[in-house]
Amino acid sequence: MAGGRRQAPPREDVLAAAMEMIAERGLEKLTMAALGREVGMSSGHLLYYFHSKDELLLQTLEWSEGRLGAARGRLLARPGPARERLDAYVDLYVPEGHRDPHWTLWLEVWNRSQNAADDARDRQAAIEGAWHRDLVALLAEGISRGEFRPVDPDRYAARLRALLDGFSIHVAIGLRGMDRDQVLGHVREFLASGLLADA
Repeated sequence: MAGGRRQAPPREDVLAAAMEMIAERGLEKLTMAALGREVGMSSGHLLYYFHSKDELLLQTLEWSEGRLGAARGRLLARPGPARERLDAYVDLYVPEGHRDPHWTLWLEVWNRSQNAADDARDRQAAIEGAWHRDLVALLAEGISRGEFRPVDPDRYAARLRALLDGFSIHVAIGLRGMDRDQVLGHVREFLASGLLADA
């Protein structure tokens, strides 16, 4: 009996397939049935493991953020000026362009979170919190080294991330007149005017 039964793919393979489908076909094509065909599972089996599409999307976001968090950790641990690492942080934060799959997923999870349970919102807050803590630590380091002006790192990080979120949404949805390069230029000007010690 065991020989005739196919093993379910590992959870990470399912999440990677979901992310790939979002990247290649868009979020609207990501259904339980389509994902099941992609990974060789029935939609019923997927629902057994994930319980709902909302949970699938949130777990896919957590998986994607885990990979981004590892990349962020590597870039923030590099030697060199805090300013260079801040630029790298911003570069990692801002979407690659219209329909960036990671940002497409974020936007959908944010939209669905209006009616989500507290647990789902807490998990989103944990993701946001990791980005915030890393930025606060980087700002504090730059201030202590004299690269940045003596701003309140927590308050400045909250404002900078709000700016990045707003601009990133414009890039991700393809708002005309606001591409990635323009956004990065705006952010450089913002940092130069309020943060850089030699500005």
